[in-house]
Amino acid sequence: MAVKTFNPTSPAVRQMTVTDYSVLTKKAPEKALLATAKKTGGRNSYGRITVRHIGGGNRRKIRIIDWKRNKDNIPAKVVAIEYDPNRTAFIALLQYADGVKSYILCPAETKIGHVIVSGPDADIMPGNALPIANIPVGTVIHCVELKPGKGAQMVRTAGASAQLMAKEGDFAQIRLPSGEVRMVSVKCRATIGTIGNAEHENVNLGKAGRSRHLGVRPSVRGVVMNPNDHPHGGGEGKSPIGLPGPVTPWGVPTLGKKTRNKKKQSNKYIVKGRK
Repeated sequence: MAVKTFNPTSPAVRQMTVTDYSVLTKKAPEKALLATAKKTGGRNSYGRITVRHIGGGNRRKIRIIDWKRNKDNIPAKVVAIEYDPNRTAFIALLQYADGVKSYILCPAETKIGHVIVSGPDADIMPGNALPIANIPVGTVIHCVELKPGKGAQMVRTAGASAQLMAKEGDFAQIRLPSGEVRMVSVKCRATIGTIGNAEHENVNLGKAGRSRHLGVRPSVRGVVMNPNDHPHGGGEGKSPIGLPGPVTPWGVPTLGKKTRNKKKQSNKYIVKGRK
């Protein structure tokens, strides 16, 4: 899988790169596995903007992903690899032996016809989902649950993978892509292998229009505003922010200010921080 470039017919196209979609085998999604996506424009129920720089973008349908992987011991064949506009990873369409279809995140090197199984007795093969208790130490995994039966919540982006470092008692230690080592119950499930489309991080949007297609509106730096619009604003010519540290338009410290609650209940499961 690679990244495609173009002849420089314009300044934007000179910089622009796109993912090579030649690995995809099906254009139209499975209708039974779609849901309607509602756009908010960053506004809450009162109509007030609570998240800036959101609006517009191409229309999307939500692909319903099977995060729980709880159809145990029923083999499923990969019948298609598809694009999902809501995430960086590609998705694989599975058809189980009983006829049920579902989507999962497509692991690297997965091809049409591969057979994937879930359950405690599944082999250690890419795409298979098992309880962490049944996975050997040192195995590369993704789509990791935080609570047994809740569904995968960690390691779900393109090219990402975690590693099972140790198991002791009711907990296992997993090294996440950020470098953080975290304890997770051995009853939680994880999927073997690395998520595909690892070249996504090398894609350059190249022009403002592609951000608009993604639903991202323009943002303006505070230092070029007036003082009545932003704490960083004002001054003669190009000037620094003039404060001990950067702040939001409402004066709240930002850009590096730690916001995690030191009393958060789940802090006790972090063995080693990502820093």
